[in-house]
Amino acid sequence: MREKQIRGLVEKVRDGEMSRRDFVQSMMAWGLSVPIAGHILLNAGVASAAWQSDYKQTKRGGGGHLRLLWWQGPTLLNPHFAIGTKDQDGSRLFYEPLAGWDPDGNLLPFLAAEIPSVENGGLDKGGKFVIWKLKQNVKWHDGQPFTATDCVFNAEYASNPDVAATTIGAYKGAKVSKVDDFTVRVDFEKPTPFWADALVGTRGMLIPKHLFEKFAGSNSRDAPTNLAPVGTGPYIFESFNPGDLIKGKINPDYYEDNKPHFDSFEMKGGGDAVSAARAVLQTGEYDFAWNLQVEDNLLKRLEEGGKGKTVIADAGDVEMIQLNPTDPWKEVDGERSSIQTKHPFLSDIQVRKALNLLVDRASMQQHIYGRAGPATANFLNNPEKFRSKNTSFEFNIDKAIALLEEAGWKLGADGIREKDGVKLKLLYQTSINGPRQKIQAIVKQAFQKAGIETELKSVTASVFFSSDVANPDTYGKFYSDIQMYTTTMVQADPKDFMLQFTSAEVSSKANKWQGRNIARWRNAEYDKLYDEAQNEVDPVKRADLFIQMNDLVIANVAVIPVVGRPKVAGVANNLYAPLSGWDNYTWSLRDWYRIS
Repeated sequence: MREKQIRGLVEKVRDGEMSRRDFVQSMMAWGLSVPIAGHILLNAGVASAAWQSDYKQTKRGGGGHLRLLWWQGPTLLNPHFAIGTKDQDGSRLFYEPLAGWDPDGNLLPFLAAEIPSVENGGLDKGGKFVIWKLKQNVKWHDGQPFTATDCVFNAEYASNPDVAATTIGAYKGAKVSKVDDFTVRVDFEKPTPFWADALVGTRGMLIPKHLFEKFAGSNSRDAPTNLAPVGTGPYIFESFNPGDLIKGKINPDYYEDNKPHFDSFEMKGGGDAVSAARAVLQTGEYDFAWNLQVEDNLLKRLEEGGKGKTVIADAGDVEMIQLNPTDPWKEVDGERSSIQTKHPFLSDIQVRKALNLLVDRASMQQHIYGRAGPATANFLNNPEKFRSKNTSFEFNIDKAIALLEEAGWKLGADGIREKDGVKLKLLYQTSINGPRQKIQAIVKQAFQKAGIETELKSVTASVFFSSDVANPDTYGKFYSDIQMYTTTMVQADPKDFMLQFTSAEVSSKANKWQGRNIARWRNAEYDKLYDEAQNEVDPVKRADLFIQMNDLVIANVAVIPVVGRPKVAGVANNLYAPLSGWDNYTWSLRDWYRIS
């Protein structure tokens, strides 16, 4: 009945009989969030309401120097090679997509002149194509014009397997073509409910054809502009020391009037989340600090310094523990954790279920994360309509021991469980970060009580999240038994987020460890559900497919979700810096200004 009512209200909005605001209020009365209401209208082809920036400056520049602190510094500045949010955020300093995701989960135009809709003729009602109109006054930082040709090139570049782009998934099943110099058409092989992926958001940042076309194959990593970007954004590149410091200066030819406000900026990398929080909230050395994965009690104490505030935005990110189904200690053709191997004990579902019972999520939320980390049993937590109500979590050491006993894992003389000569000894790795080391200690203690020996490994964040294919300690290599980090959801739709469990995306030597499926879990039923969701235009049925995918992941204990991770930043009291949980931290840098 609710589904029928929602469809009726959508039609009223489409026909002009109901305002978007009234529709949103109706959805909220039914327990749906603002982003979900906007997403329902987006899927139905109704143009989204434009987010209004609070930008108040009447001239370009004059804001002085902006100081940004990313305690995991970016290591490259080509958005198509970005590994994790640090590289995506660094790339967004200079590059822009056609559209981004605002704080309400709606599309906001950047290089596009408008957001496509059924009403303006830009969107096919059946989800077979979308037409983008481009802004006509945009120039690359070297003065060359931005045109539809650049959009077509980006699609071809990302789709070429020899390039090994991390953005390849956004262009699968999509053909981008030029209609004229300032019009682009994206045709889909099948009806596509989530059409706002190619050329949009984090995976849609656009690079210039004239500088990259000679590096659009197996030589893609040799392009000088991988480290010296030439974009369309509000700031022009000056210098870059990977993992350490990025400098930029004002773009005097930026296409939006009176923007940007700051004359220059620096993004400093390195350190840790606590020192980053202190540098903004307590001492005021920096204006903005990224990803404050810091104990909530400490954040509140630092805020007493009076220099800044903690800003939290709802998001779909999740801190989770991955369980390796492959053998990280056996090498096959120069590759460890190869899908040609099987893990000696994590391939046993009973062991995985026991580990799940040994993670005390409630305590981690209560004593570590607080407002910045609600405990969860789900991998897919937001937007709300995609959140499963079929799962639950429990911390129970006795139940875990019973499962291990039943599966034949018996205590040895040394207190470690073993079976058929295999001992339950595992290596647990993560990045160096205060809350993560505390979680490691809590988990190790519970594992020990169940007869599981755990070696803890903490890797410097700049190394752990590195895109260096020669580095054995990166999370993409996953050369350990279990590992923990936050995986991010950069759209108000789970299409890209849930791609990371598809079999075709397994991280491996063949794709330079750039595949999204770092967990290496493969399941034919999951692949089938994912494929169905990509072609299901009914938003309610599509949501159910994603819930089924989440439930498969959880039932198989492919990963152990720990806490949901909203976006958390430290912002100076005199800085306007709108945060979106569905896009990069730097998504709206053009709108940032110093409050006088």
